[in-house]
Amino acid sequence: MNFFRGVIGGQAAGPQPSGAETIQKLCDRVASSTLLEDRRDAVRALKSLSKKYRMEVGTQAMDHLINILQTDRSDSEILGYALDTLYNIICNDEEEEQDEASQKQSDDLGAQFTDQFVQDPEHVTLLLSLLEEFDFHVRWPGVKLLTALLKNQGVQVQGIILVSPMGVSRLMDLLADSREVIRNDGLLLLQQLTKSNAAIQKIVAFESAFERLLDIITEEGSSDGGIVVEDCLLLLLNLLKNNSSNQNFFKEGSYIQRMKPWFEVGDDNSGWSAQKVTNLHLMLQLVRVMVSPVNSPGATASCQKSMYQCGLLQQLCTILMATGVPADILTETINTVSEVIRGSQVNQDYFASVNAPSNPPRPAIVVLLMSMVNERQPFVLRCAVLYCFQCFLYKNQKGQGEIVATLLPSTIDANSISAGQLLCGGLFSADSLSNWCASVALAHALQDNLTQKEQLLRVQLATSLGKPPVSLLQQCTNILSQGSKVQTRVGLLMLLCTWINNCPIAVTHFLHNQENVPFLTAQISENLGEDERLVQGLCALLLGICIYYNDNSLENYTKEKLKQLIEKRIGKENFVEKLGFITKHELYSRAAQKPQPVFPSPEQMLFDHEFTKLVKELEGVITKAVHKSNEEEKKEEEVKKTLEQHDNIVTQYKDLIREQDAQIQELKEQVSSTSSQNEQMQTTVTQQLSQMQQHKDQYNILKLKLGKENQTQSNSQGDASQVNGLQTEELAQLREEVEELRQQHTLLQKQLEDKDALINTLRSETAEGSAGGSDTEQLKELEALRTQVQSQSAEISQMKTERQELLRRAEASSSDAVSSSDGSVDAAKMAEVESRLAAQTVETERLKEEFKSLSESRAELEQQLASATSTVAILQTEKAKLQTDVQESKKEQDDLLMLLADQDQKIHSLKLKLKDLGETVDDEDDLDARDQTDDDYEEDEDED
Repeated sequence: MNFFRGVIGGQAAGPQPSGAETIQKLCDRVASSTLLEDRRDAVRALKSLSKKYRMEVGTQAMDHLINILQTDRSDSEILGYALDTLYNIICNDEEEEQDEASQKQSDDLGAQFTDQFVQDPEHVTLLLSLLEEFDFHVRWPGVKLLTALLKNQGVQVQGIILVSPMGVSRLMDLLADSREVIRNDGLLLLQQLTKSNAAIQKIVAFESAFERLLDIITEEGSSDGGIVVEDCLLLLLNLLKNNSSNQNFFKEGSYIQRMKPWFEVGDDNSGWSAQKVTNLHLMLQLVRVMVSPVNSPGATASCQKSMYQCGLLQQLCTILMATGVPADILTETINTVSEVIRGSQVNQDYFASVNAPSNPPRPAIVVLLMSMVNERQPFVLRCAVLYCFQCFLYKNQKGQGEIVATLLPSTIDANSISAGQLLCGGLFSADSLSNWCASVALAHALQDNLTQKEQLLRVQLATSLGKPPVSLLQQCTNILSQGSKVQTRVGLLMLLCTWINNCPIAVTHFLHNQENVPFLTAQISENLGEDERLVQGLCALLLGICIYYNDNSLENYTKEKLKQLIEKRIGKENFVEKLGFITKHELYSRAAQKPQPVFPSPEQMLFDHEFTKLVKELEGVITKAVHKSNEEEKKEEEVKKTLEQHDNIVTQYKDLIREQDAQIQELKEQVSSTSSQNEQMQTTVTQQLSQMQQHKDQYNILKLKLGKENQTQSNSQGDASQVNGLQTEELAQLREEVEELRQQHTLLQKQLEDKDALINTLRSETAEGSAGGSDTEQLKELEALRTQVQSQSAEISQMKTERQELLRRAEASSSDAVSSSDGSVDAAKMAEVESRLAAQTVETERLKEEFKSLSESRAELEQQLASATSTVAILQTEKAKLQTDVQESKKEQDDLLMLLADQDQKIHSLKLKLKDLGETVDDEDDLDARDQTDDDYEEDEDED
C-alpha cells in the first residue's frame, strides 16, 4: 500500500521511477496480487496514468486488463476501472491544444490498440456480455468502449457483433435503460453500429427500433428537443437510407403518420435556436429518404400517397408559405416538397392548388418562380425552386398544359402575374443565371409532350413599340445569335433542342428562318476556345436534330441538303467530334447522376439532368443519320415500308384467327347450351310424368267416391228432391257447359291429330337424313321423346273419356231427379248433389288446364326434335370427314406394305447373289423372321 500511496498520494524519498517503470510495476501487481483489493488499486492507478502514458499503458497493460474482465466478474468496481482504462487508450478524443501531427499520431495509436483488442473476437463477445450488467460503473464505460472500437474498426467489429448470439438485441436493450446517460450513449453506439451495414440495420429495425426512437423523440419535445433528438434522427437516417426493406417496414408500420406533428410550426417563427434548425433539417432529410428518386418507383409512389393522406404534404406546404422561417430550413422544405410531389399526379394537383397568404392570393408556384428569377435571392434557394418546378412538371402533362397556357394570347391576364410571364421575363433577363433557370424550367414544360411543343409555337412576343411581334422561337434564336454569356447560350440551346426534338412542325419553324442554319454551321466550324466547346457541341446537336426529325417539307433544307451542307462546310468527322464535346464535359457526368440540380457555384450550373438523358438518346442516332447516304436512307425507308406491310398482314391474320376463335367459342357455347337444354327437357318430362301419375291416382280415388254416391242415390227412393223451376234452369246450364266441353274436346282432338302427323313427318325426314350413318343415339332419344308424348296423349284421351262418362252419369242422375215427383225428398240431399256436381265441374276445368299445359310442353318437345335433327346433320358431316381420313390412312398403310414387299424382294435377290458367290446364308432364320414380320403387319392392319 505504501507503493500506491507514493504513486497516487505523494512523493516518496529517493529517486523517482519513470512512467514506464511505474506502469510495469503496476502490471506486475495486477498479474501477481492475490488480494482483490490490491488488484483493484493497481488498476485504479493504471487508469489515472492511461491518458498521460497512453502508449506505455496500452502496450504493457492491455492483456492484464482483458484478463481482469474475464476473471473478476464479481467485482463491479474493478471492472469499471479496467473498462475506463481500455477506453482511454483506444479512444481518439480530439483536444483543442493538439496540432495536426499530434492528432494523427493519436489516431494511429487508437487504431493500433483497437486492432490488438479485436484480434481475438472473444474479447468483443466478452464486452457484449458485460453490457448485460446493470451496474452503472460497468455498463456505461462498456458502452463507451464499444463505441470507440466501432469508430476505429467499424467493419471488423460489426462482423463480430453480427455473428454473436443476441449481440444486437443486447445493444437494443440500452434504449430502454432508465438512466439517460446510458440511453444517450447507447444511441451513439447504435449510430456507429448501423453505418453501412444493411444486415445489422434490418435486425435493429425489427427489434422495434422505430417505435422506441419515435417515442424518445416525442418525449424529448420533437423539433424543440435537444441533442438527443438529433441523435435519434441520425440513427433513423442510418436505418432507412438506401435500405428498401426498412423503408417498407417503416411505411407498413404507419410510422409516416407519426412524422406529421414534427412540422407543426406556430405563427411566431422568430428566434429559432440552432438545435431546432438542426433537428428540423434532419426531419426533412428523413422525409426525403422515404421518397428519394433513387428508390424503387413503386415504394416511392406508396410513400407519397401515405404522406398526402395523413396530411404531411399539407403541413410541409404550410411551412413553405410561412413567414420567418430560416433560409436553410425553407430551402430544405422546398426540396422535400419537390420529392414528395415528383411523379405523383394527386400530390402535384394539390400543390398546384396551394396559394400563398398574400393579398390578393397568388399560387405557390408563382411565388416560388418569382424567387427563382430574382438575382438577389440566395443561389441554393433558386436551385431548390427550380428543382421544385421540375418535380411539379415531371410526368404531369396536365401541369405542363397549364404552364404553357399562361403564355398563349387567349389566356393572358394583364392584371395578374402568371408563371409564363415570369419564365419569359427570366428568359430575357440580364442575369445569366435567370436565363439558364428559365430556359430549363420552360424545357421541362415541353418534356415528352408533343402537344405543348406545338402550342408554344403560337406564342408571340412584343419586342418594342412600332415593330411587329415575333415568335418565342425566333426571339430565342435572336438572343442566341447576339453572342451573350456562355451560361445563357447553353440554357437557350438546351431549350431549343428539347423543343424541336421529336416535333417535325417545330423543326420546320426553326428552319424557316433563313439565318438559323448558317449561324449553326458557323458556330460549329469555327475553332474557338475551351469555354466555347460546349456551345459548339450543343449547336451540333441542334443541327443534328433538324436532320433526324426533318419531314423534308422545306425544299431548301431537306435532309439530304443539310447533310451536304455539313460535309462541305464542316466535315462529317469534325461534326461528330464537336457533337462529342457535350458528353466529354466535366460537368456532364455530375448532372447525369441525380435529378436535383446541386452545383457548388453559379458558374458551374450548365447541365440539366433530363437534358443529359436526351443527349445520351440522340447522340448515336444523329451520328448514324449524318453518315448515311441517300441510297441507304431509301433502302431503310423501303425496309420500313416492307416491315409495316408485313406487320399489317400479320395483324390481319391475327384478327382473322381471333374471329375464328370467337366463332368456335360461340359454337362450343351453343353446343353446351343445347346439351343443357336437352337435360332440362328430360328432367321436365320426368317431372310431368310423375305429376300425371299423381293426377291419375287422385282421379281414380274421386271416381270410386262418385260411383259409391251414385249407387246410394239410385238405391234410395225417398231421397229424390223436389225440383222447382230454379233447379231445372241450373241443370240446363250444366248441360250447356257439358256440350261446350265436348266441342272443345273435339277441337283439341283435331289439333292433337295434326301434331301427330307433323311428328311423323319429322320422323320420316330424320330417318331419311340419317339412313347412311351409324349415329343412332340421337334417334333413340327422339324416339323415346316421341313415345313419351304419345303416352301422354293417350292418358289425356283416357282422362277425357272418363270425364265424359262422369258427366253422362251426372246428367242421368239429374234427369232421374227431375222425373221423380215424390215431394218428401229431403232438401239437404239435393244440395249435396248440387255441390258434388259443382266439384266435378271444377275438376273438369282443372283437367282442361292440365291438358293445355301438356299441349304446350309437347310443342316444346317438337322444337327440341327439330334442333336435334340439325345436330344429327352436323354429326353426319363430321363422320364423313372421319371416314375420309380413315380411307387416306388405309391408302398410306397399303403404300407402306408395298414398300416392305419390294424390300423383301430385294433382300431375297441379294441372298441369292450371296449364295452364288459361295457365302453361307441361313434361309430358315430369314424365312422365320420374314413370316414373323408379315404376321405383325397383318395384326396391325386388322387392328386399324
